[in-house]
Amino acid sequence: MIYLDNAATTQMDPRVLEAMIPYFNTYYGNANSIHAIGRQVTVAVEEARERIAAFINADPAEIIFTSGGTESDNAAIKGVLSATGKKHVITSGLEHHAVLHPIQYARKIGVQASYVNVIPTGCVKSESVKEAINDDTALVSLMHVNNEIGSINPISEIATVCHERGVIFHTDAVQSVGKYPIDVKAMDMDLLSASAHKFYGPKGIGFLYTKAGTPCTPWMEGGSQERKRRGGTLNVPGIIGMAKALELAVSEMETNRTHVESLKNMLVSGIKERFGTRVAFNGCMDSGCYYIVNISFPTDSDQSLDGEMLLLNLDVEGICVSNGSACTSGAIEPSHVLLALGLVTPTAKSSLRLSLGKNNTAEEIQYTLEKLEMVVERMTKSLS
Repeated sequence: MIYLDNAATTQMDPRVLEAMIPYFNTYYGNANSIHAIGRQVTVAVEEARERIAAFINADPAEIIFTSGGTESDNAAIKGVLSATGKKHVITSGLEHHAVLHPIQYARKIGVQASYVNVIPTGCVKSESVKEAINDDTALVSLMHVNNEIGSINPISEIATVCHERGVIFHTDAVQSVGKYPIDVKAMDMDLLSASAHKFYGPKGIGFLYTKAGTPCTPWMEGGSQERKRRGGTLNVPGIIGMAKALELAVSEMETNRTHVESLKNMLVSGIKERFGTRVAFNGCMDSGCYYIVNISFPTDSDQSLDGEMLLLNLDVEGICVSNGSACTSGAIEPSHVLLALGLVTPTAKSSLRLSLGKNNTAEEIQYTLEKLEMVVERMTKSLS
């Protein structure tokens, strides 16, 4: 089986699992218990917090453990709106639903939302953000790396524009933490979301970086955990695993990038050679991220290749890809990201996302190219 859906989730590194196992059955105490076993676990959790903070140049007290990227995004958006009392937010139509849906909810209770324009490559210009800010703007939330097309926003420039007007900036960095160098101080971040399963760690654990002094009301209450910023018993094995996964991701970042980038170049070159003008690349192949390739198969007629059938036919051949975000799995609607880029519905529905990881090989890419060409040729003939 060839797995090319690493933007949805990555395979846990065996070294991560090894680090987690003792915290299931040996060091099993509740990190909030004050007895010896609890204190032992608390020490491990705080050491993990310190390591995670160091990897992104944050202070340990600025790291809040969450259940993943979706919770971190919700906590940032709802927390800032509640704490500031302001009634305006800025985002784009290309964001993950973990950002778009909380903002849609906020609109129901009187918050105004501005969706800034994106350029054809899928990026937001800082000038567009500057123009959208007003005196009632509480928050700007824009992702770092887009999970469907791999476009990379200039988040440092956007942060500067926000802070010139006293506006808080949040970035969903789920697709970049562990893959790109992150320095929250140099980037001047206020809030940043991350999820461990995107960098070969466990599912169900993530963190929200919250810069000291940033107004943000806790959105999950029910306990004094995380300095009263996020109620709920800590997922200790997950926290330990996330710290180990991030340690490995940071230490092996350049090696992994060189390997994956070479595979992406092979994949892109092979697609161009086999399909020519019959295929369109969505996003930017030159300045986009090094591990996501999003393609579609436009036609001159109302008919187009069905992306879901493309996916299923590749699955039969032992190749796992996706049509977009895993969080919309099962949806028959075309990608909201591609529609926001201006693609017509039939073309958007013919899209495939191939996302590469450190475990992929050149042989797998070659096999994928051969099978993709075979499947597309067969499906194209069925349309004529």
